[in-house]
Amino acid sequence: MNRVFKALTICGLGLAALVVGGAKAQQPTPPIIVVQPAGPPAAATPAPAAAAASDAALAVALKALEQVKAANDATLKKQEETLQRLDELQKAAEQLKVFSKRV
Repeated sequence: MNRVFKALTICGLGLAALVVGGAKAQQPTPPIIVVQPAGPPAAATPAPAAAAASDAALAVALKALEQVKAANDATLKKQEETLQRLDELQKAAEQLKVFSKRV
């Protein structure tokens, strides 16, 4: 019986070594970086109408970002409250375990 156990243990360890040794580690693929060719410099004088339009677009984008920030702040507040409730529940569960062992 002891021999059978030793033989099974040795076979199991050998099989485990083959499985672990045969496994290949996965390497993450590096990100592909595309570099644009150098060209002539762009014109340095933007049109005044384009500047006014870009200001309006920036104002709209800023308002959208403020709304997203407010939504994120609300979500973070809810998550903080939930974490506090979970901590309280965990403490209560630990106290329950202690009291159940005393009885």
